[in-house]
Amino acid sequence: MSKIEQLIGEIEEYIDGCKLQPFSSTKIIVDKAQLEELLTELRHRTPDEIKKYQKILNNKDAIIADARSQADSMISQAQAERDRIINNNDIIQTAYQKANEIINQANAQAQEIVNKAVEDANSIREGSIAYTDDQLNNLEIILSSALENTQSRYEGLMQVLRSSYDIVRENRKELHPEQEPVMEDIPMDDTTVTSEE
Repeated sequence: MSKIEQLIGEIEEYIDGCKLQPFSSTKIIVDKAQLEELLTELRHRTPDEIKKYQKILNNKDAIIADARSQADSMISQAQAERDRIINNNDIIQTAYQKANEIINQANAQAQEIVNKAVEDANSIREGSIAYTDDQLNNLEIILSSALENTQSRYEGLMQVLRSSYDIVRENRKELHPEQEPVMEDIPMDDTTVTSEE
């Protein structure tokens, strides 16, 4: 069981242990501070992997800038080497061609570094988004299941209370067949949860 599922279980246990509000069969009294503490703990238990990928995603521009810096440095070194070779009067033409080859190679390598950095940054971004979405999807499923289970419990309680109420009402009718009981129908759809500060 994951830490998030464990905390959802604790929240369900807390809700099940809450007292009913006076004169209501569906409303419960909730300790706001305790519930907020449980929800805060749920937020703190967000997997470290999500934070790590978000941090890497935020550093995408820094990764690309560093790659461009390395590329510019390589080009500068190549140009300096070309200038040094050209200054040798005995082999000017050969040196010029050699220098241009070095610059072309440096440009190609620099572009390769930039392209790889952009590709890596985009891959990291897509991976972090997919992982975050997957975690949020799991949390959504857990919360949906918790809501359905809680609703089912309260609906079961309402059916039991309604059945008991009908029995009591029928018994009163038998005691006083000449008059109608003064009891009113109990609403079945009031499931509001109130908060106690």
